[in-house]
Amino acid sequence: MVEFVAEVSSNHNGDLNRCLKFVEEAKRSGCDGVKFQLFKIDQLFAPEILKYSEEHRKRKEWELPVEFLPEISRKCKEVGIKFVCTPFYLDAVDELEPYVDVYKIASYELLWHDLFKKCASTGKPVIVSTGMATLDEVKNAVDVLIKNGCRDITVLQCTSSYPTPPDQCNLSAIKTMRNAIKAPEGVRLKFGWSDHSVNEGVILRAIHRWNAEMIEFHFDLDERGEEYKFGHCWLPNRVKNLIKMARNGFLADGNGIKAPQENELEERNWRADPTDGLRPLKQTRIKWLKQLEK
Repeated sequence: MVEFVAEVSSNHNGDLNRCLKFVEEAKRSGCDGVKFQLFKIDQLFAPEILKYSEEHRKRKEWELPVEFLPEISRKCKEVGIKFVCTPFYLDAVDELEPYVDVYKIASYELLWHDLFKKCASTGKPVIVSTGMATLDEVKNAVDVLIKNGCRDITVLQCTSSYPTPPDQCNLSAIKTMRNAIKAPEGVRLKFGWSDHSVNEGVILRAIHRWNAEMIEFHFDLDERGEEYKFGHCWLPNRVKNLIKMARNGFLADGNGIKAPQENELEERNWRADPTDGLRPLKQTRIKWLKQLEK
């Protein structure tokens, strides 16, 4: 069965109560995990970028305060949802370690193997997004995780554009990576899709055609999150409907035995009789008439 992870990113707006509401809404929508990001802009962008780019300096407002972590963790445990977070600086791995269930490494950090090593050393599961990456780059990243002790890895196909048109999603790369990257015994390796398309057709295709085992998507509560304006965020009711739709697809598979389903049994009596082509079967007609005569 597929797992769903709601990515809060910077839509928390620096408000703890809003963070906790995200946890509650992710759970209500049917998600298995809720993901935050832990970064500091002076450890995210080079000094010359911050010096000359006001746009990047303003992302200071998007930072998640470290002091929020214990409360977010408590709320996740209370409602029964996994707390996932992306560290964007090395010390963030240590700051998160007492609280998170899963680490996530973003596409932009794929080449920074020191971050992979540190996440792996905690022994916790790691999710990796692969936007912009080549297959060799993904292989190398997974290899670093395995060599440094990670035993539960999820690799997500991703296109790093916001939003992503369906024809740029390249979902078939999920199969390419699954075929090319093998885990040694004792390592659980899964594959999935990190969504920026906000398109139900893309998500359902990833699950039911390409066997995505995890779906991550950007999530907002009310169109007021910092990132909602970019057009790649889902809202709660739409997410709830999507997850229900996806899980109904699995229910529809059945057991594969070609036989009448339980809710068809009564209708079998109303098939055309093979002797005269009329409905219902003659035996059913007799019973029906007897009931009318009573």
